[in-house]
Amino acid sequence: MKAPKNIYRKNFTLITASMVLITVSFVIGVIISYNLTAKYVENEFSSKKVEVLDQTSKPYNDFFQLKIPEITSYQGFLDSASAANYSATVFKMYPFVSRILFYDLQIGSKPTNFTFTNNRGISVKAIYQYKFKRGKVRGIRDMAFVNEDDFKHMALKLNHFITVADTTRLPTQDEIFRTFYDVNPDKISYMNIPRREDVKIYQSLLRKSESKAFYKQNMMTFLLDANKLKVKNTHPELYQQVTIQPVVYDPLDVDGGKKITEAALTGAFSNFKLYFSSSKEHLNREIDRRFLPIGAIVLLIYVFMVMITWLIYRNLNINLKIFKLQYDFINNFTHEFKTPVSVIKIAGSNLKGDAELSERQRRHYGKILDEEADKLNDLMNKLLSFTQLENRSITIHREAINLKEFAQGYIDTFKIKYPDFKLSYNIEGIELFNTDPVLLGSIFQNLMENAYKYSHPGKKELHIDIKQERRNVVLKFADKGIGMAKAEQGDVFKKFYRIENQYNQNGSVGLGLAFCKELVNFMDGDITVASKINEGSTFTVTLPLDK
Repeated sequence: MKAPKNIYRKNFTLITASMVLITVSFVIGVIISYNLTAKYVENEFSSKKVEVLDQTSKPYNDFFQLKIPEITSYQGFLDSASAANYSATVFKMYPFVSRILFYDLQIGSKPTNFTFTNNRGISVKAIYQYKFKRGKVRGIRDMAFVNEDDFKHMALKLNHFITVADTTRLPTQDEIFRTFYDVNPDKISYMNIPRREDVKIYQSLLRKSESKAFYKQNMMTFLLDANKLKVKNTHPELYQQVTIQPVVYDPLDVDGGKKITEAALTGAFSNFKLYFSSSKEHLNREIDRRFLPIGAIVLLIYVFMVMITWLIYRNLNINLKIFKLQYDFINNFTHEFKTPVSVIKIAGSNLKGDAELSERQRRHYGKILDEEADKLNDLMNKLLSFTQLENRSITIHREAINLKEFAQGYIDTFKIKYPDFKLSYNIEGIELFNTDPVLLGSIFQNLMENAYKYSHPGKKELHIDIKQERRNVVLKFADKGIGMAKAEQGDVFKKFYRIENQYNQNGSVGLGLAFCKELVNFMDGDITVASKINEGSTFTVTLPLDK
């Protein structure tokens, strides 16, 4: 019977191929995920500038939409003092406002700076200029701005609005923006929105030539400084530097190692833009930071797949070892049975033959049959005992034994059985041991048989050392046999395991040491081995004293 050698070759080849495929897939996955992360960061570099623009422009939008329209709430009755107070809140909340011009206007029949018709129109009563210096608002009366285009342009728009206004409805937002706002680069002019009743009065001024009434109107011009607008970089991981630059700004010495993008400001800052720049090293750090969790997940999947592959390999390897052990067991066990059966067969054939046997021959054949039957019975008993130990179906019968007499008895037996076997023992610190003599005897017998079998001719020696250590009895069986490699020392106590050497060629089922291991475990003890090749082995059995 010959065991097939390469039963799992295809499976191992498939596992190797799987490992290569998994590793290649991992490398490709890492490369693709890194490239996708780099592309994603690049896209964000181009798109997230809108968020930075919105956050940077938010104070300006609040100023334009909320703060400026507050002027209307005064209904044209602002004076220099209240205008100064209003300007103080503007300077405090919006640092990008550098100066404010306050126009105190009146509408009536007096000669005006800007005429509706028949000498009726808008006149400038006073102009005040406000600045913020050293934490205070400073204002001066300055009529030099009376001829500025800001006033003329706003008066012209108010004139047109009064002329065509429909006083039966409120003005639309578009009409309000076109009439009462004037947005230019770095400058916003605003005139308070008159009520519908005021518009009716203004319209009546156009029709009544003798009316001498006067009506107040306010106008403010805000001069802005874009460089004082605070940049709010909400994505410093993408944009290393964000600055406010003129729209025409285009540096000639652009570093090729930088990535650049732009976003134009709106409204009064439309002649400026946000200029975004980042070095490649800065973006690469962000790519690495974002790739780290992705790479960790990919690596985790790879490790998981490798672990599965390793478990499959280990399972196949264990199956291969089990197959080999089972094959060796069947082969050796068959050999062990075959030898005595063959001898019994021969002896039986001779006994039933026609030739008459002498008394000596009959006794000889009877002795052969008896010895071979004992061998078969011993094999069967060993297997049966092993099975009972594994199933815990044996009961321990304890009794006090004299260790010196016990050890001497086995030594005397083995000296008769093996005259060339040199045996010695030593006992220290203990005399009586309460245990099962049958089980302990099986341990002695198996370890002594093992020492004799695996020793060189002429060096068959064994020393048994017995002593008490704390609450344990320690038995050491030290021989000077062939020894074993360190890699095999963990396997010798496994069922059906046999060391491959010339001493195993005559048949061994590999149950001796495994049987000892089961016996010791059953007795709540432990067994270990220390060995060196060609120097010998020492088997140490530790059994609890109190049991």
